[in-house]
Amino acid sequence: MSIQEPSQYNDTVAGRILDAAFIVHRELGPGLLESIYEICMTDLLTDWGFKVERQKPFVINFMNKKLDSGFKADLVVNNAVIVELKSVEKLIPVHDAQILTYLKLSDIQLGLLLNFNVPLLKQGIKRFVLSQSRGERGVRGG
Repeated sequence: MSIQEPSQYNDTVAGRILDAAFIVHRELGPGLLESIYEICMTDLLTDWGFKVERQKPFVINFMNKKLDSGFKADLVVNNAVIVELKSVEKLIPVHDAQILTYLKLSDIQLGLLLNFNVPLLKQGIKRFVLSQSRGERGVRGG
């Protein structure tokens, strides 16, 4: 199984998302509700010219049918990066599983899991890459 790196475009978008996250965290600090960070991230990224979809639902393609999964990503930016926002004491494996599920249900290869409830935002950043081909998906988190 080979794991492909995301395109330079996706990496650039992810870099700008992280820039926005650092600004939001610096301005608001830790400890607020996730929805507040979501609103502020959306506002800032939109001001910078990005297309941001909030609470984007995903469907399950099953036996030639599209089924409602009930899953919604916090942010999808330029249809290139899925961003899952948290404001929790500690990230746990179910948070990783959540963003990996969104990546697997979409055609998006790159995901960011951002926990704003940390003193330094860099302590709350996890990056996930899924290979392009749906038949043979590789996963790498970091």
